[in-house]
Amino acid sequence: MKKSIIYGLIAVVVAAAAYFAFRPDASSSKAEIYAEVKKSNFVVAVNATGELKAKKSIKIRGPQGMRSAGIYNTTIKDLIPEGTVVKKGEYVASLDKTELATKITGVQTDIEKELTKLEQIKIDTAIQMKGIRDDMANMLFSMSQEKLEIQRNKYEPQMVIEQSELKLRNSERSMDQLKGKTELMVIQSDAKVREIQANLKQFDGKLKQMTDLAASFMITAPEDGMLIYEKSWNGKKVPGSQISAWDPTVAELPDLTKMTSVVYINEIDISKIKKGQKVNVKVDAFPDIDFDGQIISVANIGQELKGQEAKVFEIVVAINQVDDVLRPSMTTTNEIKIYEYEELVNIPLEAFFSDSIDYVYVKGSNGIVKQQIVSGASNENDIIVVEGLSIDDKVLLTPPDNTDKVPYKYLSKEIADGGADKLKQWKDKKAAYDKANEDFVKGDEDQNKDAGGGNMMIMF
Repeated sequence: MKKSIIYGLIAVVVAAAAYFAFRPDASSSKAEIYAEVKKSNFVVAVNATGELKAKKSIKIRGPQGMRSAGIYNTTIKDLIPEGTVVKKGEYVASLDKTELATKITGVQTDIEKELTKLEQIKIDTAIQMKGIRDDMANMLFSMSQEKLEIQRNKYEPQMVIEQSELKLRNSERSMDQLKGKTELMVIQSDAKVREIQANLKQFDGKLKQMTDLAASFMITAPEDGMLIYEKSWNGKKVPGSQISAWDPTVAELPDLTKMTSVVYINEIDISKIKKGQKVNVKVDAFPDIDFDGQIISVANIGQELKGQEAKVFEIVVAINQVDDVLRPSMTTTNEIKIYEYEELVNIPLEAFFSDSIDYVYVKGSNGIVKQQIVSGASNENDIIVVEGLSIDDKVLLTPPDNTDKVPYKYLSKEIADGGADKLKQWKDKKAAYDKANEDFVKGDEDQNKDAGGGNMMIMF
């Protein structure tokens, strides 16, 4: 019994030793995943989201005279719902008149003050003139007495006569001074009245301007169309939003027969984007419908958008079809077709490696080798192989074990130079194709045209 137990333990130990001695090495158990080299049409494209916008639209603006009235911002008090179809002259929005009403009240107060000043000047002038007239009447009475006195003293000594005449001349001089004072009083009063009348005219003009401005705070549609809310830096202008005197736009009436897709391209991809390139546009609300488009504008300067870490560049894609489903602000998916090659060898990007040279891991009859290649353009998934592979080859998607021991298989200089020549030819032909597309839309950004050029196929 004891012997059988001992033999059993020995067997277990031997089995365990054999397992650990002959088990597969963990480092060499890595699965090797291969991909077949394929030959097919190769499309290079950039995908990006965008937003529909009318190529042309009529701006619905608030009053144009706010700055001259001293109003630099006002609030949208009421605004009809976005998407409402309006006729020319129909109500669209109203603006808050609180600040304007305060200014109108201020002008009316100024007018009342000026009218009060005018009345006061008239009263003061009348009182002063009455005093002068009384003085003149008294002076005339004194002069009459002095004349009588001269008559009575005509037989008096010469000194008495001269004294009476001197008194009369003094009274006459005083009368002349009163007459001059009267004339100056009239001139002074007229000047004050004219000043007040000028102020009143100015205030009346200001009041009329503000009254007319108040009427324009009720905004109507300038043309027929579908109303779309205006966008500002902090979102759409809705009831409660403010408009400024420098940009009093409240909403817009887009021309729905000419639509564009405004797209923002990451700075990594912007070098691939050219004016005139064809675009396949899908509206997210109607994913089964495709629209043909063409780039008509590419921004030269990047900008930062909320939620984007890298800078983006705005491009505008003109949509070549007219469809009732297209509405401003709809989200779009845009496939920008950079170019398409016909029947070229290509492999998955995972199989492509590069250090001092471009290479792939190829499984041959004598094992795995690092095959040098001449690579071409790439897209999101694959890359073109100009030289170094054929469609019978299989490439590894992941590096094998002991990569430093895998031998290189180099291309001959003749083949490598031939691949470089092909790349240059392709680059030149693509540049010519881009130039043709760009020339087609140059100076004609407002026109929606279906440019020629077939399916953007470059054949070699």
